[in-house]
Amino acid sequence: MRRRFRSDRGQVALEYIGFVPILLFVALCGIQLGWVAYVHEQADTAARTAARVEARKGGGGEAAGVAAVRDGLGVTVKVSKNADAVTAVATIPIKAIIPGLDIADAKATAIMPNDDPKVTGP
Repeated sequence: MRRRFRSDRGQVALEYIGFVPILLFVALCGIQLGWVAYVHEQADTAARTAARVEARKGGGGEAAGVAAVRDGLGVTVKVSKNADAVTAVATIPIKAIIPGLDIADAKATAIMPNDDPKVTGP
């Protein structure tokens, strides 16, 4: 008499193939989270640099803010000032790695006291 055995060969491969998309999605989420944190730090750096340069020199803050971050991020810096303070707002769009994900732009604001000699005097 022959005995028939039920074979489980290939079962692990099928389970692995079913689990791979979940692993890839989790990895992409981790990469996206790191990218969002990086872009927010870059926006903060651009805003602080722009406010500091504008407060000390009285001009060139927007250019300094753009130059302070990595090229290709598409940063925009707006500087406004009055007799007391300089305010810089940096905005960087965040590109989504995960398809269909809509992420708001990274926006940072920095306020520095106005140390411009033309305003405060020598």
